[in-house]
Amino acid sequence: MNSVPAGGASTPPGGAPPLLNIANVLTGLRLVLVPVFVAALFVESGRDVDWRLIAFAVFAVAAFTDKLDGEIARKRGLVTSFGAIADPIADKALTGSALVGLSVLSLIPWWITIVIMGREIGITLLRFWVLRHGVIPASRGGKAKTFVQTLAIGLYLLPLTELLGGAVAVDIARWTALAVALALTVVTGLDYVLRALRLRAAASAALHDTP
Repeated sequence: MNSVPAGGASTPPGGAPPLLNIANVLTGLRLVLVPVFVAALFVESGRDVDWRLIAFAVFAVAAFTDKLDGEIARKRGLVTSFGAIADPIADKALTGSALVGLSVLSLIPWWITIVIMGREIGITLLRFWVLRHGVIPASRGGKAKTFVQTLAIGLYLLPLTELLGGAVAVDIARWTALAVALALTVVTGLDYVLRALRLRAAASAALHDTP
């Protein structure tokens, strides 16, 4: 994620960073991997073990680029307007395609997918709404939410029952991770809304106080 310049220089000493940089390339790669992931997931209607493993591998690589591009952008001063827009779009495209795909395959209930994606899209729009007033840094809860969401999706993508057996244990592990992800999604979403409203109110108050 390279949309939030938390710490480190936001621009290199020579001026604005170039549009074509490693952080943006990684963000673009994540977008490119989304249709590859979806195609792999739906081979044989999701019943082919080898292709499910491939889908998991593609998802894991794409998810890793989300962490990597942000770290590179901040440390090297490569934060750009393109990254600020493309990064959350790539994140939601990856998470959304995974959740929708798993719901289509009847592995995750549709209502859970709708709740999670409704929150993610809503927060992304809210982020753009308050962007001119300031940046809301990622909270620990938000980072935990992203990690647990990724973990839960990974558990559902992996054909664990086919590989290891123990359907009951697998179901318990999957549902536990998904329940925690859902709870964190809702709680952190409400927290973000409150912080966004406070930021906008503070910005409006400062504007009115300006002589």
